[in-house]
Amino acid sequence: MRRAHSERAIEAIVGSALEAQPGEVLVAAVSGGPDSAALAGMLARHASTAGASLVLGHVNHGVRATAFRDEGVVLALGAALGARTLVRALAADDASEARLRSARYAALAEIARAVGARRVVTAHHAEDQTETVLLALFRGTGPNGLAGMPPLRRLGSGLSLVRPLLGVRHAELVGYCAARLLPYALDPTNDDLAYRRNALRGALAELRRAFPALDAAVARCAAIAREERAGSERAALRRRLREELDLAAGQVPDMTYERLDAVARALEGKRPGRHLLGRGLQVTIRRSP
Repeated sequence: MRRAHSERAIEAIVGSALEAQPGEVLVAAVSGGPDSAALAGMLARHASTAGASLVLGHVNHGVRATAFRDEGVVLALGAALGARTLVRALAADDASEARLRSARYAALAEIARAVGARRVVTAHHAEDQTETVLLALFRGTGPNGLAGMPPLRRLGSGLSLVRPLLGVRHAELVGYCAARLLPYALDPTNDDLAYRRNALRGALAELRRAFPALDAAVARCAAIAREERAGSERAALRRRLREELDLAAGQVPDMTYERLDAVARALEGKRPGRHLLGRGLQVTIRRSP
């Protein structure tokens, strides 16, 4: 089971991912839910330490009865954190998920440009990544879909979208809000099974009882897919290493990605040591004379 992170540990994850510079403006995409409220709290602390400033960006889709309640929660959160809050409203003439998502990111990019920010930060977390990968798989996706959401992507000219919480669980973010006394609202549409993502959540809740490391495993698969797609040196090293091991010892079916990746990282860093790969197979890296 994935180890729970403390509040300070999650803050450190966010700080390490962003490393804001003095005078930099960060935009947090805040919906009003617990995930983005927690993100805003972490970013406020990081910005204060780094000498940066934080702006909360909220996009009111206007399609839910609770839309203005959510907007009010975000405004209250901004006041509690001492952060400037900017709201953009979307025309509610097309409620399709894809169009709303596209319009939301366009609005966040507009907010970022208005305040001179170059990065927009979102609160996508570990379960979001699992759902994204599995929904893509169920649609019969290729490598791009299996790669899931990248931690960093281009949002527009001179703008980046950052997702520092992909390794953090939703329950930890709810706990963070409770520990830091951050206000948030719950989305009533999360229980609407007409949305495919919500239907998948119910099934995943049952699967996690039997496979408690499910989210970590999906995250690893997505990371592998991203590295393979990018043609990274580490991906090439893992492939060569696997080929050499198969030639030397035959296929080892229980050799996990973590073990193989640990050897690849050790080889990259020229770190001596012994690595057990399963079925009695081990790799020893010795320091060059």
